Amino acid sequence: MSGTDRDTVSVRQDMRLIGPGRMIVPLKAVWTYSRQDPYAVRVSFDADAGEPVNWVFDRDLLVAALHGPAGIGDVRAWPTVEPDPAAKRPGARKKIFNIAVGPPADRVHFEASAAVIGAFLARAYELVPAGSESACLDFDDELTELLSQA
Repeated sequence: MSGTDRDTVSVRQDMRLIGPGRMIVPLKAVWTYSRQDPYAVRVSFDADAGEPVNWVFDRDLLVAALHGPAGIGDVRAWPTVEPDPAAKRPGARKKIFNIAVGPPADRVHFEASAAVIGAFLARAYELVPAGSESACLDFDDELTELLSQA
């Protein structure tokens, strides 16, 4: 399932949490990009017991990670290629999008279809082209909001 409106694009995607010993836990996630926060991509993981888990990532980091390793510190992402057993031709391979979050000792690693992430990000860049993000921000409203909280 995916959606687009004038100010937002989103896609629902199956993902995998990769645990110790390559233990795989299937997850459902919704990726969302909004013109109101033009530098960020939000991902919300469904939680069976309670509130969803939400994370925010830099849009440019995600698109860079489709082509090679990207990120520093606690957020790193990269592509890999693996055999595609569902493909009709022998030896077919599929591109996987990997993202790891957290310090090295407690890192959480997720895998997703690079094709789905790539199509979602392409729609995000159609909504707000690279370099035009600042035109989407209303600095007066943001400053008013910040000052009202002081």
